[in-house]
Amino acid sequence: MSSEQEVLSGPPAPELLDDRIWVDGCWDFFHHGHAGAMLQARQLGTELYVGVHSDESILENKGPTVMNLRERLSAVDACRWVTRSVAYAPYVTQLDFISHFGCKYVVHGDDITSDSSGEDCYRFVKAAGRFKVVKRTPSISTTDLVGRMLLCTRTHFIKSLEKVLAGEEGSGTETEKKSEGEAMLKRITQYATDETGKNPGADVYFWSASTAAKTELSEEKGTFRSLLKGPGPKIGQRVVYVDGGFDLFSSGHIEFLRQVVSTEEDLARKEGWYDEQAVNERKGKGADYGPVFVVAGVHDDEVINYWKGVNYPIMNIYERGLCVLQCRYVNAVIFGAPFSPTKSYLTTSPWGTPDAVYHGPTAFMPLSYDPYTAPKEMGIFQEVPRHDFQDVNAGTIVQRIMKSRDLYEERQRRKGMKAVGEAEHRQREILEEEQRLKEEKMTSAA
Repeated sequence: MSSEQEVLSGPPAPELLDDRIWVDGCWDFFHHGHAGAMLQARQLGTELYVGVHSDESILENKGPTVMNLRERLSAVDACRWVTRSVAYAPYVTQLDFISHFGCKYVVHGDDITSDSSGEDCYRFVKAAGRFKVVKRTPSISTTDLVGRMLLCTRTHFIKSLEKVLAGEEGSGTETEKKSEGEAMLKRITQYATDETGKNPGADVYFWSASTAAKTELSEEKGTFRSLLKGPGPKIGQRVVYVDGGFDLFSSGHIEFLRQVVSTEEDLARKEGWYDEQAVNERKGKGADYGPVFVVAGVHDDEVINYWKGVNYPIMNIYERGLCVLQCRYVNAVIFGAPFSPTKSYLTTSPWGTPDAVYHGPTAFMPLSYDPYTAPKEMGIFQEVPRHDFQDVNAGTIVQRIMKSRDLYEERQRRKGMKAVGEAEHRQREILEEEQRLKEEKMTSAA
């Protein structure tokens, strides 16, 4: 029995449902463009089933994947608008396959996707009148991100997201900057919705302070400013804080966030959160909900580049923030969070001092000091143990690309992207080596 046949071995859905939407794709190192497609699809119905192609079918039709199937499934399952993921979905969408799951309509972006023969991957569902089109998210694609790695560019960096959203920074005329800022704010608002994609779902804040306070250990108080208001913490929920760069948001970040939620659920279970009486009390007041409210601090581009060098982050703060917002394990996002969550920062949080600050073992970021000194002294620090995706981060993803550079350059050429010469490749090698020596010096001085 093939993998595809095994997926279809269960009983078929009794009927086709207008509101059960199907989307499919590679979803290779998941970015906000993927999430945008899922959001728009989810808004067209009440359930969203997401097909994920196998590594083999993608290699045959498109080129090598950066992330394997298990890693890509992890990313899809973490999207708050996804009802169910389906592995081994055929690269050319088949009517019998989507009908097995009760999905009447297939949704895809307004770009054309072709198979290895150059034919439309959605030709069968289009002929059956079961295809709907949504707008593709502009300015982002897997191909764009691979290009940033291969060419070692920094033009995607954002100095101040707050000023960009206000139309005060960016490229183009004043009118163009204002228009772009408005479009970006609209997208943040859309990604801050709940699982229906239609109602407010997450709090979004900025934290403003000096560059020194964001980069190094500093008790500068800084200021929080609300951008979007979500439902906020509910009665009885513990508020926990996590932070990071979340660059090339992937299974390593996702599994960390999932374990944070899982740890809090285990703690709540011991304290009776899931007892029948407690559940009925919450339902009696409206609806049941989980025991934890997760606040995620996202570092500025400048902060990440200070510590990691080269052209990290590969995704700018806007792109990384959208990736975090779409994740079902996150309830609030702080743009511009400090690298070190100090006592003054934590105690002035809009949600009050967090009940816990979580972090995982860090291998990617070389440190000359412990950035979590304050939460440890406050007795609220928790460390998530190692997990299967622990070593999947921006650094390892870039390494995967560089090790198979010829294959990915061919993929780029197929997409009409600029070819990468030996000079550009050597430049990245030089920058990576300089950063490695810098990190060794920092580590030995610590």
